[in-house]
Amino acid sequence: MAYSELIKNFDKIRDYMRDFYVYGFRSRSEFDKKSARSYDNERRRIESWLGDYMGFRQTEDGKNVFISIDSRLSRHNPLFRAWKTKSFTDGDITLHFIIFDILCDPETELTVGEICDCIADDYLAGFDEPLSFDESTVRKKLKEYIGEGIIRSRKEGRNVYYSRVPDAYLECTDALNFFSEVAPCGVIGSFMLDKVEPEDELFTFKHHYITQTLDSEIICNLFDAMHKKAQMKVTNISQRTGELKEFNIVPLLILVSAQNGRQHIMAYNIDRNSIFTLRIDYIKLAEIGDEFPQYDRLRKWADRIRANLWGVSAHKNRNEDKEHIEFTLFYDDNEKHIPLRLEREKRCGKVEILDDHHCKFTADVFDSNELLPWMRTFICRITQLKMTNSVAEEIFRKDLETMYRLYEIGGDEE
Repeated sequence: MAYSELIKNFDKIRDYMRDFYVYGFRSRSEFDKKSARSYDNERRRIESWLGDYMGFRQTEDGKNVFISIDSRLSRHNPLFRAWKTKSFTDGDITLHFIIFDILCDPETELTVGEICDCIADDYLAGFDEPLSFDESTVRKKLKEYIGEGIIRSRKEGRNVYYSRVPDAYLECTDALNFFSEVAPCGVIGSFMLDKVEPEDELFTFKHHYITQTLDSEIICNLFDAMHKKAQMKVTNISQRTGELKEFNIVPLLILVSAQNGRQHIMAYNIDRNSIFTLRIDYIKLAEIGDEFPQYDRLRKWADRIRANLWGVSAHKNRNEDKEHIEFTLFYDDNEKHIPLRLEREKRCGKVEILDDHHCKFTADVFDSNELLPWMRTFICRITQLKMTNSVAEEIFRKDLETMYRLYEIGGDEE
């Protein structure tokens, strides 16, 4: 039987799942935020959702639990289950089903008073000690459902009529199956799939980045602010110190890495008058504020910047100064895959074939340092290198010197 203690606030669950099952791999003895009893309660709750996907490793410090998923067998993200769990009071759940039974037919339109009369006469009259729902409570519940998009209202004179929003007909679920697993806020697609009969699925994912679903609520708020062209106040956890910092921002673009699935928000920092990026999994809170008058101008600015982004690092000032980088690669007769790989991975750069054995890569980016890990994969093929960022170039050349010393070889690089 599944553990039945449910939750209303997802922030706590987000922290526990990341600390213990995604990033932390902590044991019970290493948990020092709250009591050991709190750890056991949270562990039982999460394992009730993920029991089929749990693994463990016994170490000297104790038992470490972690998520273990075979993407060949699991085509849907099991972490979606965390979003489909919510607590209700007896009154909440009773009123929920009564309202939707009364408004079962989307053509039925009733006022609050008519709904209350129907509840009292048709649903509660047979009980010796029935629950009591006043008109104010019913109106608040209807307003909540209007905000969720599942109830609609229509005003006629002084009366407001409420009816159920018809269910959407989903003829083909292929797009939903793909969206739910790869898109930010893919959990929305998972909720929609719950409403249809299971079908044969077309997709299997070699690189399945499931942990991004833990940030769905934050991303949803960011998308909402972008749609409303509004500013936000975000609380961010410092990656180095663990301290909480607040930023007043205007969210502009969400950037998702195809390499590791990590998600960033490119935003305008109102206090510093600059563009910067934040890792979304380090954002603790994101509160939507007022509409920002210059949003359209900032969005055009961000789109222009994106054309010269290698990763997520943007310029530090309004000058949009770019750094130039170029290098030449050598490849042998049986290594034609090298220029093909370069063409495939060039991003915002350009590839030029010089002759049968040499090709040149050039790019203008805001931060040359972001290219260094990728450039290192071509070590021993680079015959010429030029970078306007002399510090980044020196780092790369020192890496080569370190490699030469490590392998006790000599070499000259241009």
